[in-house]
Amino acid sequence: MALLGTQLQGPAVWKGPDIDWQEHGLHVLSPAEVEEIDAALKHLKSLGKVDFPDITPDNFPLDKVGALMRGLPHRLQDGAGFLMLRGLPRARYSDDEMALVYFGLSSYMGRPMTQSYLGDMMGHVMDVSDLEPKSRGYRKGGGQLMHTDSCDIIGLMCLRTAKTGGASRISSALAVHNYMAEHYPEYFRILCDGLWLKRADEDGRHATRTYSEDRVPFFTEQNGRVVCYLPTGYARLCEKSGQRPYTQEESDALYRVRKVAAMPEHFLDMGFKDGDIQFLNNRSMVHGRTDYEDYPELERRRHLMRIWIRAKDWDPMPPRQVFHTDEDMRLWSLHRKPFTEMPSIHDERLKENTAARMVD
Repeated sequence: MALLGTQLQGPAVWKGPDIDWQEHGLHVLSPAEVEEIDAALKHLKSLGKVDFPDITPDNFPLDKVGALMRGLPHRLQDGAGFLMLRGLPRARYSDDEMALVYFGLSSYMGRPMTQSYLGDMMGHVMDVSDLEPKSRGYRKGGGQLMHTDSCDIIGLMCLRTAKTGGASRISSALAVHNYMAEHYPEYFRILCDGLWLKRADEDGRHATRTYSEDRVPFFTEQNGRVVCYLPTGYARLCEKSGQRPYTQEESDALYRVRKVAAMPEHFLDMGFKDGDIQFLNNRSMVHGRTDYEDYPELERRRHLMRIWIRAKDWDPMPPRQVFHTDEDMRLWSLHRKPFTEMPSIHDERLKENTAARMVD
């Protein structure tokens, strides 16, 4: 039976005000689990400097926590679609050690993916717009519109929270599907047919193309599941460029789905604590960020680390919904420098940029 356009039901079809995320999507690490992670980190560090692509379950060995992480893709696919992992003793670990733990845990879920033309496998989500004026949205401050990323599972680890605000805002994309199909069927059909997308200019220059080959569907169906992909940022870039002109109906459909995803009756806010790790099913969830006040000092600013994961045992994404292809990511990876994702290296580069701008 076709599911696309019907009123979907199930654990992943929820509305924010009706769900207690701490009941449905919070795992607090026990002291024994923390010690297991600590032992895995010590083992990894005993091997010398291991670069991120080489961190695997073999050199980051976990027992019970490993079983938790291996089972997480199944939980994200058949449950509510999100999990917050809480309880890492942030004060015990340096920023670089937190990154190693994060990557080690994520390696149990599948293969981390390249995220940009820099070849980075871990993105640093923080406001550096004063130092990198042409940064992508995750490198800018303030609130962020609802969207999905280009992966199966997205992970966010919080190194430092903002002065105030900056909560993770999430909605069920399947609930958005239901609302659009019921209340805006004409826009829903447009979104199922798809919209043209555009990458950021630098990402496009270093990949196979800047624009999508064809219209990319926001909602489609595959093997008995509705698969959601709401790349609203890429769609807005394309619309603004004028190179793949949107009809008025397409513009209206994009505007409406963004508004529906951000409706109070749909979203819930998850507040980060230092050391928290959030994992989201990117095929059934849409996420954004509330506005926030940050610290002016670079070393105190809100700082999250992002990982894109291709999940083990999941069907490949429907071909028409794949914007960043394997070839795109291969081309991006050619620009990667060893250990570039380390927070210490990332922060040092930003300080060098600051010094250079002061000289200019």
